[in-house]
Amino acid sequence: MNSGIINGIKIYAPNSKNEFLNYISQNKQILVAVNAEKIIKSNHLAKDIINRNIGYPDGIGAVWALKRKGFNNVMKIAGCDLWLDIIAKYQNKKTFYLVGGSKKVIKKTIFRLKNEYPSINILNYRDGYIKSENETKDLIQNIKELRPDFVFVAMGSPKQEFLMERMQKAHPAVYQGLGGSFDVYTGYVKRAPQWWVKNYLEWAYRLFKQPKRIKRQIYLLNFLVKLVLNRC
Repeated sequence: MNSGIINGIKIYAPNSKNEFLNYISQNKQILVAVNAEKIIKSNHLAKDIINRNIGYPDGIGAVWALKRKGFNNVMKIAGCDLWLDIIAKYQNKKTFYLVGGSKKVIKKTIFRLKNEYPSINILNYRDGYIKSENETKDLIQNIKELRPDFVFVAMGSPKQEFLMERMQKAHPAVYQGLGGSFDVYTGYVKRAPQWWVKNYLEWAYRLFKQPKRIKRQIYLLNFLVKLVLNRC
């Protein structure tokens, strides 16, 4: 699959979701969602993690940047949809392990998944409130013993990426960082309506609902200026 370098970050440029699903199933790596904020803010450690693995265009800013590099058919891959697409495609063939959210959220996530995907094989799960190094080691050991094909970790960046790298060393699999996706999936956090999503304005909807996000959205403006000036 083709990829481009944006501000020192390697971002894959899938032409379709199915192409991307087939590619990741054949490559046991960490899937890292890349948006404008990550392109602008990532330090060298975060960039190294992305570049060692599979960074994909989760935000419209990343899509625009790739198009400026000549990838005209690149498709935006929303991380909060991707993990469910993976489950839908591989529920009969692969095994899964989930980490993240509160105890209430992860239990509701598992309950809903088993209802919506009756054939899903979830080997184990736990909440994302890992309080000690011993708990981390126990989690990694459990994954090593159970050997899942896909591991979803919803803890926020860059914490989830650092944890997934440790997991990957113990047991090679496909790992995906999900941030707050379990909260969205279970209804504890409301996602933008479809019109906003389809028109690539999900960021604007979040800003409208949470004005305090303006400090984060300034990075988007900074990114757009650099993109126009061809400095990415």
